Amino acid sequence: MTSIRPAGDADMAAVADLWHEGWHDAHAGHVPDGLTAARTLPAFHERTPARVGDTSVAVSDDGALLGFVMVADDEVEQVFVGRDARGTGLAPLLLAEAERQVAAAGHVSAWLAVVAGNARARRFYEKQGWTDAGGLPYEVTAGGQRFVSPCRRYVKSV
Repeated sequence: MTSIRPAGDADMAAVADLWHEGWHDAHAGHVPDGLTAARTLPAFHERTPARVGDTSVAVSDDGALLGFVMVADDEVEQVFVGRDARGTGLAPLLLAEAERQVAAAGHVSAWLAVVAGNARARRFYEKQGWTDAGGLPYEVTAGGQRFVSPCRRYVKSV
């Protein structure tokens, strides 16, 4: 049995580990090389604690982290499922939780950015009723450098 709950401070190290692994699985070869190099495990551990307030985690009965979502305003910023939980139906549950949070905050629609080359994620979001609303040059800063990743903006009424 899996439960989804708000993250606590004690969850954030495991979130950082899973986020690092999942980010590299999904983004390798699809973002600028310098960005991939800057996304180190210590970098994820530095940035993750500040996100505890907008993170929800999926955990197993024994408390193991299976996945997480991060929501900021009307943006579903992060959706990641650990390797062992992929294909189990957890991702739709996490995405539905994110959609619920966006709606509960009073927004009528949600949006998210997907790296253009991540075909698996794009198929997943489309299967969940999200619509590709066009190109989005997503700007990020990592390792003291600014990068622009080629993304697609997906939207959904909530």
